[in-house]
Amino acid sequence: MRRQNLALVLSTVAASGPLSRAAVAGRVGLTRAAVSSLVDELLGAGLLVEGETQASGKAGRPGRALALHDRGPAGLGLEVGPAHLGACVVDLRGEPRVWHRVPALNRSRPAEQVLGELAELAAASTREALALGLRIEGAVLAVPGVLGPAHDTVEHAPNLGWHGVVPAEHWPAALRAPELENEANLGALAELWRGGEPADTLVHISAETGIGAALVIDGRLFRGAAGYAGELGHVPVHTDGPRCSCGARGCLEQYAGARAVLRAAGVRGTHRDPVAALVDRAREGHAPTLAALTRAGEAFGTALTSAVNLVDPAAIVLGGAYTELAPWLLPAMTTELTARVRVRPWDPDTLRPSRLGRRGPLLGAALLTTQRVITDPARLWD
Repeated sequence: MRRQNLALVLSTVAASGPLSRAAVAGRVGLTRAAVSSLVDELLGAGLLVEGETQASGKAGRPGRALALHDRGPAGLGLEVGPAHLGACVVDLRGEPRVWHRVPALNRSRPAEQVLGELAELAAASTREALALGLRIEGAVLAVPGVLGPAHDTVEHAPNLGWHGVVPAEHWPAALRAPELENEANLGALAELWRGGEPADTLVHISAETGIGAALVIDGRLFRGAAGYAGELGHVPVHTDGPRCSCGARGCLEQYAGARAVLRAAGVRGTHRDPVAALVDRAREGHAPTLAALTRAGEAFGTALTSAVNLVDPAAIVLGGAYTELAPWLLPAMTTELTARVRVRPWDPDTLRPSRLGRRGPLLGAALLTTQRVITDPARLWD
């Protein structure tokens, strides 16, 4: 019971702080004496701080404001993408205190080399965090691919060229190997926790070279029976379409993936950041690019129709790098969904761009640890 009450008090301050002890007691339904004892324990563990006097507007002694500590426990987020590596550290308040995103053409390099460089970035970020008074309580790695049931293996990440990769086998012994999670899932969680997304049932799209999605139902990730839910990029749009890297034909990625859009636009050459190249050409009014983006938006709308009819989400959030393409994708997506969704009322405002954009997966990776601490602080002294 005490473990649950510690979590209740800390979660209340996290959601609504700064709050006085009396205000916390009023919100959680415990006595002031019980809350005071729990608060003292959380203060002693370095999870809360008691700051300036907070006026209550009522007679009597004003309370001191409780808030999450900006030092102490923190989460380390890591990310490997086709063209970048990332690392960030967030404190209990969810504020990024360390942030690194560096270019790296990972799709053409061995996994061992990529993970070695990522480990160096993780170690440097950890040192920076320590200098800020932060203590890393866990590390999570965002990966653009399908994970094994135990979340220790990247079974299939075609845009990295990874198949059956176990990151822990290539991680330095001096560093704790990170937990693995799909980058689309982490982008969705970041949207819930830090993106200001009011809906708790949503489809979150994370797109760049590949296209993934995450389904959140009542504020919880839906993973599917074996953890493979969310492969939006391999939903068939045209069954007789071009062959996909997965082996099937006509998958969404063949029409709406960044490199597929570049090909459709007739843009040649290798681009370190294909989305940025598309944005530049769209802003210039490059007609073939605008047409290709319209076709990509139509393909997205076709693929998402089934999700809307099956799940009835309160929001569809276009995230990842494709947030930057929202001005050109969303109109065609909206038109297609409006034409196809007939069995339920369709509100075009359901579809919207992410507030976090490319930052989402990396931020979500770091937040996963701090959210676990907030919902179960006793885990720190088990």
